[in-house]
Amino acid sequence: MAQEATAPRRTRRDVDMTEGSIFKLLLHFSLPLLAGNLFQQLYNMVDTWVVGNYVSNVAYSAVGTMGPIINMLLGFYAGFSSGAGVVISQYYGAKMQLRVRQAVHTALLMTLTLGLVLTAVGILMVPTALRLIKMPAEAVADASTYLTIYFSGLLSMMMYNMGASILRAVGDSRRPFYFLILSACTNIVLDLVFVLYFDMGVAGVAWATVIAQSLSAVLVLTVLMRTESVVQVKLSWLRMDWPTLKKIVTLGFPAAIQMAITAFSNIFVQSYINFFGTDCMSGWTTYAKVDQLMFLPMQSVALASTTFVGQNLGKGNVDRAKAGVRTALKMSIGITAIVLIPLLIFAPQLTAFFNDKPEVIEYGTLLLRLLSPFYLLCCLNQVYSAALRGAGNTRAPMVMMLGSFVVFRQIYLYVMANFISNTLIPIAMAYPAGWLICSLANTIYYHKTPLDRYRVVDSKPSNVTP
Repeated sequence: MAQEATAPRRTRRDVDMTEGSIFKLLLHFSLPLLAGNLFQQLYNMVDTWVVGNYVSNVAYSAVGTMGPIINMLLGFYAGFSSGAGVVISQYYGAKMQLRVRQAVHTALLMTLTLGLVLTAVGILMVPTALRLIKMPAEAVADASTYLTIYFSGLLSMMMYNMGASILRAVGDSRRPFYFLILSACTNIVLDLVFVLYFDMGVAGVAWATVIAQSLSAVLVLTVLMRTESVVQVKLSWLRMDWPTLKKIVTLGFPAAIQMAITAFSNIFVQSYINFFGTDCMSGWTTYAKVDQLMFLPMQSVALASTTFVGQNLGKGNVDRAKAGVRTALKMSIGITAIVLIPLLIFAPQLTAFFNDKPEVIEYGTLLLRLLSPFYLLCCLNQVYSAALRGAGNTRAPMVMMLGSFVVFRQIYLYVMANFISNTLIPIAMAYPAGWLICSLANTIYYHKTPLDRYRVVDSKPSNVTP
């Protein structure tokens, strides 16, 4: 029987969050994560900027409203990725080297299998998804082209996300950030080359994204294969450890269902917006791009708290884990409040950056100034749900988010559109209404439930040796 190593060999890039200043650890982990997420958002943002300025308004609307469809599949996989990250971070905090290796190699094999399946599903679902979203007839061709090419590169995107999740689980958020900088710059250059010089239109920006994402996947996998850290990947160690897979799936499946169904629900939300025409669609597209940026600070701090809670609960330090959550919440609210000020002031300029049509600027400015103050609510549900996932409790966040973002939001939209007022502002308020419900539920649940109830780590050694 193989024995657990009592302490993994770490390089300077791994970060043990079970000791040291909580604020500094969260800050140093969050900053490269924030910057990395910012560059990751540049993929679709640059795509929409290029088509909005150099192709057409119709193409801008088509590409810009693809988020809910894309996120339905990527969100489903991201749930499993988060499950793997929780398992790895808790084993890492508990100094179980062999278990970490088993989890890493099992997670990569799971990604390969799911990647092939979801690529096929994504390509086949394109026509149906465009009908569900009620895509205007003039934008169907561009939207179909973009989605088909995008989904053809889904495996490389998933491989990068899993590789980055593995590195972050052991405290390394810097190298995923560096790789995203390089791939984002590659995406920008290829967007301009394919559209301006080769006149490839929407197909050009889609291929640029796939190529850039593939580059980041190659880089993160190369690092995992060459590192001397406990998360080192070797082809000879690649095998499916079924007990570990069960833990990953048990933790990841609720998050996967939550993210996929929420994204699917947003397809119907988008259909309500599309009802108001292409100018409103374009204004909503601009709002959605800024919305993604506004969520980055709180999401980065929340992801840091997931790793922090996972490592500290792996070591059995519940009080330190809770202190980390309190610090993360204060950081999230503070940063979001600061960023809100220039957003409210420069909303027209931000809209014009993507699309300078006067009607689009009017819609975009209205939506940004109406909805953005409610981001402060989101800090609560983001940090508390991330902390619960780090503790191994993924079912409660799933139930609360599905109840708020899917069930409540769809009921709200149906009642509002059919019985009260089918106008833009009441329809758009479905988002902050859902945020309020979710934040209240997460806050109450977090403070009523022991944080270590769903701790993953046990004391039994594994029988499987990589």
